[in-house]
Amino acid sequence: MYILEQLARFLDRPLFPWKNIIVGFSLGQYILEGLLSLRQYKILQRTKPPKVLEGEVSQEVFDKSQAYARAKAKFGFITGLYGQIQNIAFVYGNVLPKIWGFSGLFLARYLPSRFQGEISQTLVFFFIFNIISTVLSLPISYYGTFVLEQKFGFNKQTPKLWISDMLKGQALGVVLGGPIISAMLKIIQKTGNEFFYYLWLFSVFVQIFAITIYPSVILPLFNKLSPLPPGELKTGVENLAKKLNFPLSELYVIDGSKRSSHSNAYFYGLPWKKHIVIYDTLIEQSEPEEVVAVLSHELGHWSLGHTTKLLGITQFHMFYIFALFSVFVNNESLYESFGFHNQQPIMIGFLLFSDALVPMDAVLKLFMNILSRKFEFQADAFALKLGYSDKLAQSLLKLQIENLSAMDADWMYASYHYSHPILTERLSAIGWKGGKVTDSRKEDSDKPAKAADREL
Repeated sequence: MYILEQLARFLDRPLFPWKNIIVGFSLGQYILEGLLSLRQYKILQRTKPPKVLEGEVSQEVFDKSQAYARAKAKFGFITGLYGQIQNIAFVYGNVLPKIWGFSGLFLARYLPSRFQGEISQTLVFFFIFNIISTVLSLPISYYGTFVLEQKFGFNKQTPKLWISDMLKGQALGVVLGGPIISAMLKIIQKTGNEFFYYLWLFSVFVQIFAITIYPSVILPLFNKLSPLPPGELKTGVENLAKKLNFPLSELYVIDGSKRSSHSNAYFYGLPWKKHIVIYDTLIEQSEPEEVVAVLSHELGHWSLGHTTKLLGITQFHMFYIFALFSVFVNNESLYESFGFHNQQPIMIGFLLFSDALVPMDAVLKLFMNILSRKFEFQADAFALKLGYSDKLAQSLLKLQIENLSAMDADWMYASYHYSHPILTERLSAIGWKGGKVTDSRKEDSDKPAKAADREL
């Protein structure tokens, strides 16, 4: 606490140019990511696939993949510039204090006195701010869905579904976000300078609550979950779960095809009760054994403790963020720089504080991606040792082709942006060559399951 108090005193100085500092951080990140994107764009102009993919990917598929990646890159340049202009306009146009002032006037004019106060004003502020942000993002969202994705055959959404999803998202934000924000503010107001302990405990409760209600309340609003019908795929997944002692509760198929032809599979749930969800597009595009191979990789994350480790890192990071926010929550110079004179709205402070963390977030993103890629290699090795060497490689290739994912990447761009190794790295690590796994890793994967379990 002493260190935090001293840091708070140091940073709360009238001459600290917070507005320029935060805008400078934002511009610095924008320039960095722009330079990395330019490096990646050079890779996307190549006309021949990497050697590892020669004979595996046709020239037509490679060309289409490169064209799709270039289109997304150009779109990324535009959206990045649009976001940066918007951010600068919000900051130097003092949009936040204007919305905050309007929120107060709205409460004073239309609601009785018992609804006055910082919590009510904060809720109105976020409602208005969210509407403005949503409206500003509509052109980007529409183009990305109905032009870019449509052009390459991935979009399956109708305008009606697109609007419906947006409205449902807004409604969820009000129904769930309102009480959460209110509780956070009440905790900070009631617990003094040590609020971050209690705020972190509350965030853990919110996460558990979200995991609990997600499958039965939130997900059905957007997608339909159906039990995976009996057959080779269901038997294969259940046998895999049983072999690994994975606490499988339900096995679902999700109608991802109603929005996109991209495919995926994942699991979620509490430690003692897990659910596996497979996209219908993945089932349509792959053989049952290939889907099981994909899930062997996913369950490898669970078996190797990756999910637990990442959860622990996330909790530590959240506690660290809340503790550091205690340094800024009463920083008068920060609020003054952004036009909040003689008032210090807590959640406004959190927004500004989050913007001040841009450099730290960039470094954290880099290290988390490095760790994530390490985990991905380990999960691939886990699947190999279970005997899914060829099927895993085939499924990775098929997913890459079906999703038109970029076949190669600049190493600096990938280090900063990618949480997964690129396909060529994964195939090389697997030992894939000439349409099969050719080195000793193939022999390891053919060992009996018990021996593989002992090694893991």
